[in-house]
Amino acid sequence: MGRYLKTAFLNRWNLLMVAGGAGFALLSGHPDIVGALLMAVEVAYLGLLGTNPHFQKYVDAQAHAESRGQISDTQEQTVKKIMRALPRPALERFEQLRTRCFELRQIADNLKNPNSIAIDSSLESMQWEGFDRLLWVFLRLLYTHYSLSTFLERTDADAIADDIKRLEHRLLDLESADPSPHTAKMAHTLEDNLKTCRERMANYRKAEANHEFVELEIDRLANKIKTLAELAVNRQEHDFITSQVDAVANSMVETERTMNELDFATGLAQYNTDTPQLLPQPVKIIE
Repeated sequence: MGRYLKTAFLNRWNLLMVAGGAGFALLSGHPDIVGALLMAVEVAYLGLLGTNPHFQKYVDAQAHAESRGQISDTQEQTVKKIMRALPRPALERFEQLRTRCFELRQIADNLKNPNSIAIDSSLESMQWEGFDRLLWVFLRLLYTHYSLSTFLERTDADAIADDIKRLEHRLLDLESADPSPHTAKMAHTLEDNLKTCRERMANYRKAEANHEFVELEIDRLANKIKTLAELAVNRQEHDFITSQVDAVANSMVETERTMNELDFATGLAQYNTDTPQLLPQPVKIIE
């Protein structure tokens, strides 16, 4: 409530009226009476405006827009790093989806405000904020898919399998040798090396299995975002769209968990940050 009252009081027209009223009270010859009346009017004004739901919504929207406009350097740098790492086909796919959402946003704005040139407002930005969340997940999925592809291409699974067989054979040979401290020390080294190779193979198999899963998730999320953007145009209902965006975001929990588990191959953990503003920003500006 304090924020709403403060905003109402600091309105430049209100401050002008307060200053004018104070001057009038001093010149009236009865500053105590006139001042008290003006004070009562000011309190009534602040009470009515500060508790007005439309005014509160306006203040919330302004604060929200201001916070959204203050994109931290960390978020901006994170987006740039991912964009620069992605191959052009992945970048084009992201940009096509982002552009589709942005165009539908323009259509929604034009339908709602047909006589207005402006395509944006604080309240509309709040409605579309959820799309930034989904686009951020989509961008990280593209990065995960690209990183897994690179990991699988650069990792020689056959060589790892050969190392495992070679180490297993050497351990069998040691078991038939005479026991001695030196033999035990060699066995310990071989077992540790064998464990490492098996872990490498497990990581490879995990990456291989999830590569296809991530690809399917990319297709699924792209279609979800397109559908929601189309619904946003047709229904023009903020609460409905927000609930649908939240439902899709919640359905991505398993996908988020998978991306975190694959950090050994993607290094995606270094890019965990709050959702950046992606919808209004074309890829070109950060190339």
